[in-house]
Amino acid sequence: MASVSHYFLLVLVFLDSHAAQPSCLPGCTCSEDSFGRALQCMSLSLGKIPKNHPEELKLLRIENSPLFELPRGSFINMSTLEYLWLNFNNVTVIHLGALEHLPELKELRLEGNKLCSVPWTAFQATPLLRVLDLKHNRIDVLPELALQFLVNLTYLDLSSNRLTVVSKSVFLNWLAYQKHQQPGCGAKILSSMVLALHNNPWLCDCRLRGLVQFVRSISIPVILVNSYLICRRPLSKAGQLFHETELSACMKPQISTPSASVTIQMGQNVTLRCLARASPSPTIAWTYPLSMWREFNVLTSSTAEDTALSELVIPAAHLVDRGNYTCVASNSIGRSTLVISLHVQPAQALPAPHALSFPSDGNAYVDLRVVKQTVHGILLEWLAVADATEEKWFTLYLASDETLRKEVVHIGPGINTYTVEDLLPGTKYEACLSLEGQPARRGRCVVFVTGRDHGELEAREHLLHVTVVLCAVLLAVPVGAYVWAAQAPHCCREWGLHCCPQRRKTPRCPQAAPQHRDCAYRENIAVCEDGLGPRDAEGDEDKDREEDWG
Repeated sequence: MASVSHYFLLVLVFLDSHAAQPSCLPGCTCSEDSFGRALQCMSLSLGKIPKNHPEELKLLRIENSPLFELPRGSFINMSTLEYLWLNFNNVTVIHLGALEHLPELKELRLEGNKLCSVPWTAFQATPLLRVLDLKHNRIDVLPELALQFLVNLTYLDLSSNRLTVVSKSVFLNWLAYQKHQQPGCGAKILSSMVLALHNNPWLCDCRLRGLVQFVRSISIPVILVNSYLICRRPLSKAGQLFHETELSACMKPQISTPSASVTIQMGQNVTLRCLARASPSPTIAWTYPLSMWREFNVLTSSTAEDTALSELVIPAAHLVDRGNYTCVASNSIGRSTLVISLHVQPAQALPAPHALSFPSDGNAYVDLRVVKQTVHGILLEWLAVADATEEKWFTLYLASDETLRKEVVHIGPGINTYTVEDLLPGTKYEACLSLEGQPARRGRCVVFVTGRDHGELEAREHLLHVTVVLCAVLLAVPVGAYVWAAQAPHCCREWGLHCCPQRRKTPRCPQAAPQHRDCAYRENIAVCEDGLGPRDAEGDEDKDREEDWG
């Protein structure tokens, strides 16, 4: 009887102890093996680290889940955890406090995730960490002090990432940290350190020189998993092994030019040259006073390793192009500049006999552009330089082959912008700017097309689509309205008969002769001249279209 009572008490203790343990997470496996108590969750839709876990957990393994980040406090109540395996998930972000509460952690495996960077200071909370597996991620930077809190680390795998340049100091510091950790052993390190760096797109220029030298001279206690590290770039070294490549020391750009002062005649082509030698290879840019207005072709080529030639091509140089052109060469080490002075002399051209007589301003320069455009208007801006002592007036011409609109605006000195409004949508226009008294073709012209207006409310507000209103009247009003429509201009009546059944939107019909507009609101400097009255016959219309600016 006593034995039965003893057995019954054992059963109660066993049941009580298991009742105190939380049930295993559905879909996961709870076990106890050589690692200790383990929780393994494979191919589950886990968006975060589970909170429901066995006590005194030693191993947590989560794989093939949509786990995206490790936020602060992810491992509360897991202070006994020694092995954390989070391979083949979608971990992209690890917060600084994510590894808190893991003082006993010895292994952290994050293979096959999407990490672009690692918060290396977070390992301050895991002083016993010995294995860090980060292969098959997207890590592209390894800071010089990355391993300062990993003094007990013996295995680091950074293979199959996106590392291009790494300083040798990262790994030399790693050795130094371990030496300081063993004060009683002098300079002797008790264990080997295994390092994996293969399958990265290494950029073999001067910045990698230190790492290449480190790999060549590597010896115990550091062991490379794969010592055949291969250069990916530049093309001249692609495919070379670290042991075969020779890299020069880094230096800031050194610039030279065939001539620091260039003199040409107006209208001639000229090429300014800048030769830069640097390691790593430099990038070259040009700056000059009118760079916003005058965009020249820049041709850059590599003449030798770590040497680049940049050529600035100026076609048909104008007086406005004279001045200082600065060549700027830069790389990761520094930058250097070189100034080339361009002198442009006026061309002394004699007028040809029997030529048309225009005001003599051959040295004037005009550059016109559209800086803002809407459905119904544009903002024009220009740079106009006249090489004379007196201030010049300019004339702005605006016209379209598709409308009757022709506008001439006189612009006084000191003005360089003009807003054109009430334009038809989806219409091609041409704007030209020239010196006062000269025809438009002697200046600079730009061609632009206004946007198409799909907003019905905006169309009604501006009353641009007159023909749409005409269609609505023809379809909906009494007979008296048709009499009114019959009295409309011939082109509108013909358009209504062809377009209304299909209800298509087209540019509105020509209006009556535009009224003269007073532009006194432009401080009496800009004066408008609106052209053209109504046309009575198709012949007159064709004649006007062939007529040049004048």
